[in-house]
Amino acid sequence: MTDQRRTVRDGYDDLAETYLEARNEDPEWVLTELTNRLEPGARVLDAGCGQGVPVTTALSTDFDTVGLDFSRAQLRLARTNVPGVALLQGDMTALPFQTESFDAIAAFYSLIHVPIPEHEDVIAEFARVLTPGGYLLCTVGGDAWEGSNTDWLDSGVEMQWSFPSIEETYETLEAVGFDIVDEFVVDDELGSEYPFVLARVDAD
Repeated sequence: MTDQRRTVRDGYDDLAETYLEARNEDPEWVLTELTNRLEPGARVLDAGCGQGVPVTTALSTDFDTVGLDFSRAQLRLARTNVPGVALLQGDMTALPFQTESFDAIAAFYSLIHVPIPEHEDVIAEFARVLTPGGYLLCTVGGDAWEGSNTDWLDSGVEMQWSFPSIEETYETLEAVGFDIVDEFVVDDELGSEYPFVLARVDAD
């Protein structure tokens, strides 16, 4: 495990309650760009589900939802917040699911914590577990950036982020079999602005 991955995992463990308090109870409007394209009961993966609020909670209303996260502390909170939803600890670079297991994936604020050299591995795993024609809605970076905050959310806990430019992300998505459907910019309630990409696995 790289130092960055360990810092991210341990950070989310250490500030689990703080992060829960900071997150809005309502998912960003951009989630509807995914859910409006799905049939009721579709199987959806929330990749990097955190404490289950707000994305897992919103998805589980209409869809067969599975939450996956790297942090045990986050998952403990999620088990309380979204009882009855299947929750697993796992690594996005090697998803613990069979090929073509999901109709859609929501990856809110998770890929941007992965070291840049491993982004292609994660995106390839997303493509592998999606059914042909399945959708991915994912937070990505705009300009290439790597950095950290040693006192994130005034918690005294370090958090790290890294992502290539959005053009490089598009190249990676297309290389592993995604078609780009749309792009949206979201003002995150934690004070940042991130692009989201909606992509679809080739149906052929």
